[in-house]
Amino acid sequence: QVQLVETGGGLVQTGGSLRLSCAASGPTFITYRMGWYRQAPGKEREFVAAIRWSGGTPDYLDAVKGRFTISRDNAKNTVYLQMNSLKPEDTAVYYCRHSSRPSGEWVYWGQGTQVTVSS
Repeated sequence: QVQLVETGGGLVQTGGSLRLSCAASGPTFITYRMGWYRQAPGKEREFVAAIRWSGGTPDYLDAVKGRFTISRDNAKNTVYLQMNSLKPEDTAVYYCRHSSRPSGEWVYWGQGTQVTVSS
């Protein structure tokens, strides 16, 4: 079992920045991939970004490319999402995801952190 703890959400004005963090912990686990999803009010949950622990180019939702940057700290089992030039449409609950499988298939969800961008 892997526990995911997200921090860094909050209220910000349009054009502002926030940095989300997600730390993974547990008795025994391996991380192959971590990432972020989000769910806006009245909408389905959607993929935002993901990064493999072995390296490689991260994946991003087209709507956040050039504004959001995902990064990782392998030693801390932590993934970050730097969000710049935030827009009201980025308002959502952001969820951390973790894969403990070599295929990268998602297994675990975090509890979510609210990001609100005011216009």
